[in-house]
Amino acid sequence: MKYTNDGTQYHIGLKSGDVGEYVILPGDPKRCEKIAAYFDEPKLIADKREFVTYTGFLDGVKVSVTSTGIGGPSASIALEELVKVGAKKFIRVGTCGGMDLNVKSGDLVIATGAIRMEGTSKEYAPIEFPAIANYDIITALKHAAEKLHLPHHVGVVQCKDAFYGQHNPEIMPVNYELENKWQAWLKLGCLASEMESAALFIAGSFLKVKVGSIFLVVANQERARAGMENPVVHDTDSAIKTAIEAIRELIHN
Repeated sequence: MKYTNDGTQYHIGLKSGDVGEYVILPGDPKRCEKIAAYFDEPKLIADKREFVTYTGFLDGVKVSVTSTGIGGPSASIALEELVKVGAKKFIRVGTCGGMDLNVKSGDLVIATGAIRMEGTSKEYAPIEFPAIANYDIITALKHAAEKLHLPHHVGVVQCKDAFYGQHNPEIMPVNYELENKWQAWLKLGCLASEMESAALFIAGSFLKVKVGSIFLVVANQERARAGMENPVVHDTDSAIKTAIEAIRELIHN
């Protein structure tokens, strides 16, 4: 079904030629300008709803950044429409809450896969199908973090729809399920919790495009619960720099 007459995508306000093959996906629209500052010749292309897009160049190759807003529904809309206008490789750059006690505030987490404790991915694939990141993007992000000498972890993350279901599960009517599953994820070595990757990985599998994710750890509630050091960190620059360096590797390989 077409919603516009000129090929402009209904939600993101973009048409073919507006974006590059590589797209960085932050959640926060305000983060787009900060990311675009790493591009050569960045230009604001669209600003519609939660979807802000800049396009520029890295090493002579057209690249873009598009914000997705919070959660799987809007993230999957952005991915679907970006693919329709020519994008093929995506790196989500965002924030997460640490879960494993070794994951500290200010560290980076590179997702290999995501626990599908959300709703969007279920409208793409049966729950038995795994939400996994693209191997090439995982590898490029890992190499970039090592090159930049940034503390990082590589592994599975958990995705949910309700932010406060994570942080205040005891007040929820389904607290028994939230708390029991949280303990299961901890026992299974889950690194961190966030809200978009499961939907992006599953939608990416369906759309036959490459998707990966990297996150800044804002804090770790399990470290706080254990009485361990747990400052709150908000500066996402380390995650952004790692994504930029990863795209450069992907371009040249």
